Amino acid sequence: MAARAYWQGQIRLALVSIPVEVYPATRSGAAISFRQIHEPSGKPIAYEKVVAGIGPVDRDEIVKGYEVSRGNYVLLGDDEIEAVKIESRKTLELVQFVEAQEIEPLWYEKPYYVVPADDLAEEAYVVLREALRSARKVALGQLSVRGREQLVSLKPCGRGIVLEVLRYADEVHKARGFFDKIADDPPAEDLLDLATTLIDKKTAPFKPEEFHDRYVDALHRLVEKKVKARGGKVLEDVSDPAPRGGNVIDLMAALKKSLGSADDRGGSDKAPPSRKAPAKAPARASSRRKRA
Repeated sequence: MAARAYWQGQIRLALVSIPVEVYPATRSGAAISFRQIHEPSGKPIAYEKVVAGIGPVDRDEIVKGYEVSRGNYVLLGDDEIEAVKIESRKTLELVQFVEAQEIEPLWYEKPYYVVPADDLAEEAYVVLREALRSARKVALGQLSVRGREQLVSLKPCGRGIVLEVLRYADEVHKARGFFDKIADDPPAEDLLDLATTLIDKKTAPFKPEEFHDRYVDALHRLVEKKVKARGGKVLEDVSDPAPRGGNVIDLMAALKKSLGSADDRGGSDKAPPSRKAPAKAPARASSRRKRA
């Protein structure tokens, strides 16, 4: 468990209050960050606050500004901004419950673990968890933390509860503008059967530890080689992806080939849907073709 809680307070459902602590469920991972370096000296490059036509300025001369029109700003002091911040209330009130499938994945932003604050809170915590699970519902509320109000959801997760920060409506693009030109006609049934069979053969339990960021792994290897080479130039051997073919493909042939590859790798024994063989041409027509 993380040493420091993101939020501490109580979940309120009607007259029931449950003291809880909220911890981040994710971390930044093994991503590599780079600094800009002055090559002749080997020292990192620092950045100065500069105003065009004036040059470097002192930090105490800097204030925040909101652009109301091109080149025109409303200046705001830290005390003015602080005065309108929402008070960080210590209560998360559950105001609504919705079906879990009603919330599309794109609305979810960041997950957190919710744990009972003490042994006395555990009984009410478990009741809430199992009630959500039994009803197959997600609880919604608004959490005030660090001067802003976040829309959040609560859902059961194993023996615990996960809180997920949701995006507000004005933070999500409408899908209509991206998808409205895509055909809505159903595909050919035989193509759909082949694709479904391929999905069935490649279906397996989700094991996130089996997936790695290959680019980050390659960067780590490159850094290790550079250290051993004492700064000499090192090029990581990376196999190029297969060249892309033309835009026109035989989708049926590609799906059948993919299905064959899945069989070679030990897929399930489910066979692709059978198709009727084309009827043979009459013998007289065949003899005419031979003479021709």
